[in-house]
Amino acid sequence: MFTNFSFSSVDLILGVVVFALIVGGLITLYRIMFARRYNQDLTAKYRDKKWRSPLEGRNKYPDVDVFRLSPLFMRLGLIGALAIAIGAFNWTQYEHIPDFEPIAYDFEADIEIDIPRSATPPPPPPPPPPPVIEEVPEGVMIEDMEDIEFVDQSVDAFTSVLAPEAVVDESSDAPPPPPPPPPMPMEEEAKEIFVVVEDMPSFPGCEHITDKAARKSCSDERLMAYLYQNVEYPNIARENGVEGTVVVQFVVNTDGTVGNAKLLRDIGGGCGDEALKLVSDMNDLPQRWTPGKQRGKAVRVMYTLPIRFMLDYN
Repeated sequence: MFTNFSFSSVDLILGVVVFALIVGGLITLYRIMFARRYNQDLTAKYRDKKWRSPLEGRNKYPDVDVFRLSPLFMRLGLIGALAIAIGAFNWTQYEHIPDFEPIAYDFEADIEIDIPRSATPPPPPPPPPPPVIEEVPEGVMIEDMEDIEFVDQSVDAFTSVLAPEAVVDESSDAPPPPPPPPPMPMEEEAKEIFVVVEDMPSFPGCEHITDKAARKSCSDERLMAYLYQNVEYPNIARENGVEGTVVVQFVVNTDGTVGNAKLLRDIGGGCGDEALKLVSDMNDLPQRWTPGKQRGKAVRVMYTLPIRFMLDYN
């Protein structure tokens, strides 16, 4: 029946002032009206008045009867109380959504980013050279050829086969060879840090969105809302009028935590320290980042975040 509405403190003050003016105007109007009637000669007016009933003539001078308008004011009071009750039940206080600009990934000047080198596997060894086949010319006899004697080694059911006797060298008292040493533990390979992956990491609150573009837009909005709600402008920067963009670079780990934060651009006045504090406080949120994925596997991704510090002179 009624839609939710909201009003500010200025609207409330204006409403109270208007209500007070209306009440004051009504009081002044009726005072003037009763004063004019009081100056009339009411005695001569009602001297020979014949009343139709005793109840009608119970008031000596009906023109100045202040209780004559009691039903009207009673109805107006009931209507006002009902309107206030309906307004109180339908009054909804909405959460203030800050009006912020989208993340500006296009910077005024080029920033040198140190891209970590990934471990490249060593090149495979070259294939062995093919064997050299020496050709023997026709008509040449090989003198070193020995006569080969072929022995019949066929075995039937009546052939007895004897195992050779083991030869034991009793003169040798050498101990048995020691067991081979255990293999050396393989060092854990350093986890590779990616700059661009198939699924980029996203700020908490956008995990249910499947579309990549919509999830990125949602992540940027929630990230900027987090920054605007938690940033504290440094006093030194405020007093000296320091404004600009601070660029922070950090790594989103596979478990959703952030680390290895460093400044790529600092404008001074404590703004860089405040930006690093905002990044480190992300680990204290109830939910963590959704890590980036490469080929369906969570990987570490480097994230570059510009944070704009701007004074409000209003």
